Parts: sequence; C-alpha cells; structure tokens
Amino acid sequence: MPEAFGFLPVDKPQGMTSHDVVAAARRATRVKRVGHCGTLDPLATGVLVLCFGAATRLSEYVMATDKRYLAQVRLGATTETDDAEGQLRDERPIAHLSEADVAAALARFNGEIEQIPPMYSAIKRGGEKLYDIARRGEVIERAPRRVWLKTRLLRYDAPYAEIAIECSHGTYVRSLARDLGEALGVGGFLAGLRRLASGSFDQPVAWDALGAAFADGTWQRYLQDERTALPHLREVQLDAAQAAVLRHGRGVPAAQAPDGTLARLYAETGSFLAIAACQDGLWRPIKMFQQH
Repeated sequence: MPEAFGFLPVDKPQGMTSHDVVAAARRATRVKRVGHCGTLDPLATGVLVLCFGAATRLSEYVMATDKRYLAQVRLGATTETDDAEGQLRDERPIAHLSEADVAAALARFNGEIEQIPPMYSAIKRGGEKLYDIARRGEVIERAPRRVWLKTRLLRYDAPYAEIAIECSHGTYVRSLARDLGEALGVGGFLAGLRRLASGSFDQPVAWDALGAAFADGTWQRYLQDERTALPHLREVQLDAAQAAVLRHGRGVPAAQAPDGTLARLYAETGSFLAIAACQDGLWRPIKMFQQH
C-alpha cells in the first residue's frame, strides 16, 4: 500500500505542543514520516499544518508563507518568557492608557521592521537552543531579524489589547507583545494566541473530529495535496520527453521565468514530479518526487 502523501491542517488545542500533535498523528495513522509546517507554542491554538509521507520534504515551502493571528496582549506587566507561561513581574500602572494610545503605539509595528527574538525560542546559538540557555538564567544578545507585519487593534479592554496580525515567516508574536509594552512604557506580554491561517490553510480540522477519523480509518479524506499547499509556486506541465530528461536530474527549458523562480513540475499524466528553480533559462530540479 502506498505511503500517505499530503497536508492536514489541524486546529491545535491549547496545552499540546506541536511535537505532541505530530506524535499522536504518527501513532494513530502508523505513517512513519509525519511532520509539521511551523511550530505553535503550547498556549497557542489554531492552524498547525501536518505533513505526511514525502510531503514532509515540502514543509519548508509551507513554513515560508505568511501567517495570520489573533493575539491577546496583556499590558502593564512582563514575564521572562514574553508570554503567559512565565512568572508575572515588573507590574506597572496602566490607568492612564487609552485605546487611542494603544492604537498609536501599535501603528509603529507595520511594514518591514527589525525584531529581536525572545530568549525563550528554539533559535540556535553555537549549536544550543536559546531556551536552554535561558533556563540556566542566562540572557545573551540576539541579532535582530527583518520581518513584515500588518497589525490592527480590534479592541482595548484594560489590561488586554486584542490585535489582528498578518506577518511574514519568522515573526515572533511574543516579541511584538513585548515591544508594544515597551513602546507604551508599561511592559507587555502575550496572554493568548490563535493562528487563523498558515499560508493557504485557514480551515483547520477540529482535534476531536480528527481523533474520530483516526479511530475509524477515514482520516485521509482530510489530506490536501501540494497544489493546495503551495499555490504561490508556479505550476508547470512537462511533455513526456521533458519529463524523461527531468527524471535523469537534468534541467528543462523554462520559458520567460526569472532566475530564482520556484515551480511545481508535473508530467502529462498530472503526477507531481519535482520542485524546481529557474537557473539560466532552465528548470533545474531541487527535489524529485515519485508518483503517489
């Protein structure tokens, strides 16, 4: 029986790690290769895209897509983790803040900005993850990252600001919460987060419904293919001769495609053949796939 192939957007429950969800899916389906396309913290809920079989080799392209979130930021205090998992500290009065004040400060976090990742993150420094360094009580300098944000204040009900966020891959919403609090001079941390969309995925399957589908063996009806997962990559159909050339690892002509363009390449039969990049007028394969 061929291995399952595809992507499954799950509505991750609060309290589960992304690894917990992957491990549960692997046990329930007995598919050896299961991964995810972008971590959600345990306190966060919402769209977590699982990938099965050879689709795990495409996870990086899904991870690179923009995300949408609904965030609850608690103003007037900080935590060492920049979210509600950390111990409350440095509490400050916020009675002087109005909704207009919060909206004005938030407006600074639109467009391209530089953002410093939180210490409690999986970024590696010298082969060690930052959160392991942080757990030893150490704080080290982190290089800022250039990210893209579009933010909108939905409401301010002190001490909580509800914020709609669109952002690029690599954005830390915890850092936004921290930085917003600093901009207002009162401190802040992320109190709640829901991921509404990851790239093209915005209709996740409820965890309970997925559990039932795992139990009765119907879970594969939720799988979505690479066309759904990667609509932002150009789709190119090859004729039989071109497909044969590609299968030997050689490039095929790329008409009017700028160098660096990524594409999904297909055989005449419609089977997915490869992810390729345009180089010197040729589609050169990056990752080849067996028919599934």
